Amino acid sequence: MRLSELQYKEIVNLEGKKIGNIIDVKLDENGRLISLVLEDSKRLFRKSSEGETEIGWDKIERIGEDVILVRM
Repeated sequence: MRLSELQYKEIVNLEGKKIGNIIDVKLDENGRLISLVLEDSKRLFRKSSEGETEIGWDKIERIGEDVILVRM
């Protein structure tokens, strides 16, 4: 799967609430993905790192066709 494919999926928690949109990822020194960086779904324009949420790769329950389900 490519990052560009992940970016278009909605990020939702186990209760079905939308968490935000992927705006970046964090990688470890070996290039492995360790977390997704999300923009707060209520903010339209990001002026700083405020309003960002980081979701660890270990918190991802399932990646579906349209959504990524996360445990928070």
